[in-house]
Amino acid sequence: MELRARLIVEGFITGLHRSPYHGFSVEFAEHRPYHPGDELRHIDWKVYAKTDRYYVKQYEEETNLRSYVVLDTSPSMRYRRAAELSKLQYGAHLAAALHYLMVKQRDASGLMGFDEDVHTALPPKSTRRYLRQLLLRLERLAADAEGDADGEDEHRTSAAAAIDEVAERIGRRAFVVVITDLFENVAAHDDLLKALRHLRHRGHEVLVFHVLEAETERQFQFPDVPMVFRDVETGEEMSVQPAQLRENYAEAARHFAERFRRRCREHDVAYVEMDTAQPYDTALLEYLNKRRKLV
Repeated sequence: MELRARLIVEGFITGLHRSPYHGFSVEFAEHRPYHPGDELRHIDWKVYAKTDRYYVKQYEEETNLRSYVVLDTSPSMRYRRAAELSKLQYGAHLAAALHYLMVKQRDASGLMGFDEDVHTALPPKSTRRYLRQLLLRLERLAADAEGDADGEDEHRTSAAAAIDEVAERIGRRAFVVVITDLFENVAAHDDLLKALRHLRHRGHEVLVFHVLEAETERQFQFPDVPMVFRDVETGEEMSVQPAQLRENYAEAARHFAERFRRRCREHDVAYVEMDTAQPYDTALLEYLNKRRKLV
């Protein structure tokens, strides 16, 4: 997981500098640009010799933000269909990359995992040693859940209750990144929005990554043969002819996403749709854009 996180972030930064966003500032843990008034003894002269620019060394205590990554580990997140990664694996890799980037920027980074309730809670810290603990826990969460994927599972998604619990647990103001597929009972979507508002009411900045396997979960691109769909959380089954439902399903999925995005915007919650087949760059750029507004 540590290797994946490093490769994702380093590839993203390389691409960022070659893209139209080349002017975007990404401050790493070791250095930041020199500003008038900084002590000269903190300038890194070796870096100056290589770049002809002044950079100041940053130290462990220079924490900018307190951040939490809140990861949905419920059974519906194990779905992958034909994708290389399940939603949970994709979400865990994204969480790992975010933790890696956060700690690189001297942000204190913490982790929470939930299904019916919050089962994992690691407080935010900004040291590299602690980063390894976060990544190891993510690896275990993904491995444990994937190992149980073929069996019965008594846990169900209860994102609204879990996020309410997250809001109560986080004391000081923080930047909260939620990674979930939003597979909540339709009747509970308003409760989920209330829970996100709860986070905002407590003074936290919120970014929601809505992770789906887009080909099937947004577009319903299944073979045009009779199929049986099984709810991984309730065991309920339904016989379906995909071609008969595809257009209405895709329209309903678009309508839900637009409604959810609009409701999030009303309460200043950032909402981003993610596809398990797409690179992580979109998510990392959204995170940096949101972070830039906070510091």
